Amino acid sequence: MKTRVISGVILFLITFASIFFGSAFLAGILLAISFIAYYELSKAIGLHGNGIRPGILELIGYISIAVYYVLVYMQISERFFTVWMILSLLLMAAAYVFTFPRYKAGLFMGAFFSVIYAPVMFSYIYLTRCRENGFWLVWFVFICAWISDTCAYFVGVKFGKHKLAPILSPKKSIEGSIGGIVGTALCGVIYGLVLMKVIDLDASQLLNCAVIGALGSIFSQIGDLVASGIKRNYDIKDYGKLIPGHGGIMDRFDSVIVTAPLIYFLVTLFM
Repeated sequence: MKTRVISGVILFLITFASIFFGSAFLAGILLAISFIAYYELSKAIGLHGNGIRPGILELIGYISIAVYYVLVYMQISERFFTVWMILSLLLMAAAYVFTFPRYKAGLFMGAFFSVIYAPVMFSYIYLTRCRENGFWLVWFVFICAWISDTCAYFVGVKFGKHKLAPILSPKKSIEGSIGGIVGTALCGVIYGLVLMKVIDLDASQLLNCAVIGALGSIFSQIGDLVASGIKRNYDIKDYGKLIPGHGGIMDRFDSVIVTAPLIYFLVTLFM
């Protein structure tokens, strides 16, 4: 537990520094964790068990992620997203065809999924930070991911009786899930009160803050379960060992992966 707490504090400090400085520093941190997340996920599905490491399919994935983050940093990713996505898919398709039968079809599709699922989703932290008042609004991503997890855990321990996903995650309960949603909605309102002081948020938007918290919690829990499902499908305990007491990037940020794009769209809609 001590190791887990120390690692958690260090992660928070790195997160705060990244959000505070923003710009190239934040983009660089997100690129680094995207590379690691891609490695962890592609390793889990079996990509890195095919001969020379990295193979051509994996290498295209890393290059694709790097190019995408250049577009993100230049703030033109949304304009060129479809072109980048199709080009990346076509390059992976070519690698799959011309190295056949080195890669199974599932690995080809998994390689592309691994680029989209973590690296692209993480980029919405940067995109939210770049918005007006982005330094304050981007914290909704972490409130929804981390507060939801904390509230769900404690409510589940105290009141949990009915299993939420008994096969996928036996320790999670419906009561805990509801506690996470309600707790995060309340924290959303509290953070809204803070925003009223620092960015002149209108009082009428406190309800929006509660909605953001509730929806963020729901999808945060889905993200957690998705990551658990992938691990169970491929019979692994953790995605990695990078973060003592937590596992890998995919283990620690499984909820953030899903909440980041959601918060970006909700903030765009409501704020």
